[in-house]
Amino acid sequence: MSVYTVHEPPLRSAGASAEPERFVFVRDGFYWWAFLLTPFWMVRHRLWLVLVIYLAVTAVLDTALRGFGVSAFLIALIGILISLLIGFEASTLRRTTLRRRRWRNVGVVAGDDLEDAERRFFDAWVHSAPSPPSAGPPPPSPSPPSSAAPEGASVIGLFPEPGAQR
Repeated sequence: MSVYTVHEPPLRSAGASAEPERFVFVRDGFYWWAFLLTPFWMVRHRLWLVLVIYLAVTAVLDTALRGFGVSAFLIALIGILISLLIGFEASTLRRTTLRRRRWRNVGVVAGDDLEDAERRFFDAWVHSAPSPPSAGPPPPSPSPPSSAAPEGASVIGLFPEPGAQR
């Protein structure tokens, strides 16, 4: 079973309500496509800042390693390790980008797949939404507590009699 975080986009106007069709579910775990096709995965998910940083780090690292005369095998191995790190941290990179864009984390849900997680989240979300106010009369307000207990009533607490002190 996979765990997903659910992110809500910023509202388009002040009086607008949430748009459930725009919610994004980010799965925890390893992303194979982020490992295998790192820059394309970043473009696909619109992680522009992450892509620029990735390209800058790999270019500087590649240039520095070639300058030190490191073998091509070791340079390729380091590139694979960087892609492996991206594969493990892909969900964190997506969440950070969404947070930077002012998306709000509205929950965590578990499901066998994305469809199951969406169904579970929206079922809970609909049931937890506040119901519209009824047109009936308001319920009666509770009476204020009396300061003195009625005769013969037992008192619950530390003192055997109402108002008694130790």
